Amino acid sequence: MKPSLPSLFVLGVVALTETRAGSHSMRYFFTFISVGYVDDQQFVRFDSSSESQRLELRAAWMDKVDEDYWERQTQISRRTAQIYGVNLETLLGYYNQSRGGLHTLQRMLGCEVHPDGSFRKGFDQHAYDGHDYIALDRETLTWTAADTGAENTKRKWEAERSFAEGQKAYLEETCVQWLKKYLQMGKDVLLRTDPPSARVSRHSGPDGEVSLRCRAQGFYPAEISLTWLRDGEEQLQDTEFIETRPGGDGTFQKWAAVAMAPGQEDRYSCRVQHEALAQPLSLRWEPEASSLWVIAGVTAGVLVMVTAVVAGAVILRRRNSGREAWRGPIRQQEAGPGGKLLQPQSRDEWGEFRQGKGCVCA
Repeated sequence: MKPSLPSLFVLGVVALTETRAGSHSMRYFFTFISVGYVDDQQFVRFDSSSESQRLELRAAWMDKVDEDYWERQTQISRRTAQIYGVNLETLLGYYNQSRGGLHTLQRMLGCEVHPDGSFRKGFDQHAYDGHDYIALDRETLTWTAADTGAENTKRKWEAERSFAEGQKAYLEETCVQWLKKYLQMGKDVLLRTDPPSARVSRHSGPDGEVSLRCRAQGFYPAEISLTWLRDGEEQLQDTEFIETRPGGDGTFQKWAAVAMAPGQEDRYSCRVQHEALAQPLSLRWEPEASSLWVIAGVTAGVLVMVTAVVAGAVILRRRNSGREAWRGPIRQQEAGPGGKLLQPQSRDEWGEFRQGKGCVCA
């Protein structure tokens, strides 16, 4: 039985194609601390070590949901955090590790849709201590284990086929429905496009080396391409990139640098591509105008990619310090005491699980 939704969510199909072109996605990351994102915008957060232990609002457009939504999602988040603690203990046994160390258990669950709102793909991936652990193969309803420790989980989960079936149903149905609802609720923020402003600057090193840096900022959504060209040819060697980063005002920033011999600067150009641009920008270093920003003022009628993410890291003993970054798909919670597989035992529990906030319950 699917959980009842707040009356606010009786919305029908969103006409996504009228706004921007591009796929959309919703992702949840689970552990003791959870942070949710819709289209690169944080919208919810839960911290099991906080005094209130309640799901917290992080986006103004979420104030439209009623109290039942917050209460239900808070209870699900609390139960999820408790189960993650039990499952983390199990993984310590699988890898012969002591309780005195610091370890992380993570999970990413979500879906992507086409511009017309139809299902594109889904994923349920898990990691332990920042490395791939196990992931769902949605087509075969099997689990792909990354190492011998994860083989224990694979055997247990595949022995309970209903677990994979429930995940598949969530990814292809419920996840898509919630993605459309969140997108509709926050459309003024989530479906906008902000073009980047960009510039090229020159930097000299202590040994006389020279580099040009192409920096873009103020853009939304986060996906952007910065490419260095030498005499019109893409330059991959001697090029350095930083990951796209939040700008602190709801937009993003990124830069790419290329090294060269002095006197070669005029052979290089930076190409900036973003969905808010009618056409790519082509920028060169201009000594007399190196401090000026090029503002891209033409937006394209393309649809924003929507990402909803709930992110976090489970930490044994000290939850709020020394978290290790996740470098791959997140691992799912595991078995309980004595190696017993934890999973939903009722239709109601499956409903909660399929909302994206549940987990393998005892």
